[in-house]
Amino acid sequence: MANDKKELQVAALENGTVIDHIPSEKLFSVVSLLGLKQMSNNITIGFNLESKKLGKKGIIKIADKFFTDDEINRIAVVAPNVKLNIIRNYEVVEKRELTLPDELIGIVKCANPKCITNNEPMPTRFHVIDKEQCIIKCHYCEKEQERKDITLL
Repeated sequence: MANDKKELQVAALENGTVIDHIPSEKLFSVVSLLGLKQMSNNITIGFNLESKKLGKKGIIKIADKFFTDDEINRIAVVAPNVKLNIIRNYEVVEKRELTLPDELIGIVKCANPKCITNNEPMPTRFHVIDKEQCIIKCHYCEKEQERKDITLL
């Protein structure tokens, strides 16, 4: 058996998406916010896999599923710097490292109970102030929030 095959911990995917390098403690948050329980696709979830970069990591492989930018932005809020690989015919055709976009629309709830977005039927809108620390600022009331205080919609 070739040395590189000995390291393979999860089976290859014909078509779909691989979300890799998820910090282990964030894996089930990502599973939840992507609604994977409701999907009928073939899904492989690896938890606490060895990683030179993270020590332990999570990985999610989803057959025949390609995510929208909105879905990808939700992942970046919870687990930034994960790797997203698009697979077609067993080949990686696109690799992306997820980072927060400059703006989050309709993804995060404002922590200010008096904010118009919590009192009127309208989408939330946040400007990302610091991508590394995940500090966001409400477009309407200007309340700032850190990653630990963020509630996803």
